[in-house]
Amino acid sequence: MRDRLNGLWHDEDFADWYPQDGRPGLSPAQLATVCALQFLLGLSDRQAAETVRCRIDFKYAMAMELDDPGFHHSVSADFRDRLAEGGRADRLLDLAPARLKEAGLVRERTDCTHVLAAVRDLTRPELITEAVRAALEEAAGVFPHLLDDLVDEDWGAPLRPTGAPG
Repeated sequence: MRDRLNGLWHDEDFADWYPQDGRPGLSPAQLATVCALQFLLGLSDRQAAETVRCRIDFKYAMAMELDDPGFHHSVSADFRDRLAEGGRADRLLDLAPARLKEAGLVRERTDCTHVLAAVRDLTRPELITEAVRAALEEAAGVFPHLLDDLVDEDWGAPLRPTGAPG
């Protein structure tokens, strides 16, 4: 994404979040990126700050120089406080799919809130089943006859306990 978009967010997206005078701070676009990565990987603020200091893939995603020392972990909490004000999080998150669509990385923009809510309610076996189903559908779409010998009439029927009458 960074190569095609130069990042999902740009510092200009945050212009009204900060005063115009004073000493320049850390890039808010970089902080937004690290917040997203932190959430995806389930990292604490300290872990995220350390990861930014140590991992080249984080530095690359954030467009940082390899020798950049990173930032203090408390900066993440301060940024999240700003993010929580006045619907800023929603506005910021709305930019991501729009920019992905503009770059041709997604076909359509959808509101996935209901999908995320449904996924959170699934149990682990349901998640595994859904992942297998999605993989099989994708394989069948690409290679239509790949599954012909594996799937029969009873393939989708619920399993019966061993010894149960048929």
